Amino acid sequence: MKEGYTKKIKSIDDKLDKMRIKRKDSDYTKVKEDVFDTPTLISLYNLSNKGILEALGGAISTGKEANIFFAESNDKPIALKIYRITTSTFRAMEEYLLGDPRFKNIRHEKRDIILAWTRKEYRNLLRAQNVGVRVPTPITTERNILAMDFLGENEVPYPLLKEIKLDTKQAHHIYETIKSYMRKLYKDSNLVHGDLSEYNIMVDPNNMEPIFIDMGQSVTLDHPKAEYFLNRDINNIVRFFKRFKISESSEDLSAFVRDENSK
Repeated sequence: MKEGYTKKIKSIDDKLDKMRIKRKDSDYTKVKEDVFDTPTLISLYNLSNKGILEALGGAISTGKEANIFFAESNDKPIALKIYRITTSTFRAMEEYLLGDPRFKNIRHEKRDIILAWTRKEYRNLLRAQNVGVRVPTPITTERNILAMDFLGENEVPYPLLKEIKLDTKQAHHIYETIKSYMRKLYKDSNLVHGDLSEYNIMVDPNNMEPIFIDMGQSVTLDHPKAEYFLNRDINNIVRFFKRFKISESSEDLSAFVRDENSK
């Protein structure tokens, strides 16, 4: 590795240490080891050079495959979803990605799968937004990093559906909106979310609107397991909303999403 390149990496690493990481020292060390490898540092450097990243804040979410960080871009809050190349459970991605005709030429190597997954989530978010489904607005990708709008207030993300207390009226409103979103995904963008549940839906407390998140799993309808994923999504939603006296069955919701009654 050339000396100048080595100095650049060291400079990025030093800047990262100075960024506003709101974690305990021990937690920060673990996050840095798992997330901020050299390729990711270079990607952060590239985002900074492009004017997309000005400051990096604390981790706001940690999942099986990725960490999400609060960040700032031109005085605007954004979220950076960084997929971990070294420690992510990438094999769980394969059943979604390798059957997707959009990514049929991806090699079965961990790095290639994760980079493709990042691009896939970006594309899925765009497709969903274009048909009127509320999702985080995607901004760009840089290797294993997805930059998108931050949805929350005062550096705190909006709550997940599983976390928010709802009265019956609010629950019915959210359920009807989720139904509409599922149908728009299926009918208008030829997508199935693929992992839809109370864990992957945020709620904007200002207007009680649901927001679909974590769309890396979303597949096109020609994916060999698209119908299986859709039925699982439907069952998850029906199960959750039963507690609010919503009596629609999985068969009812399935017919609505597929628009079978208009045939």
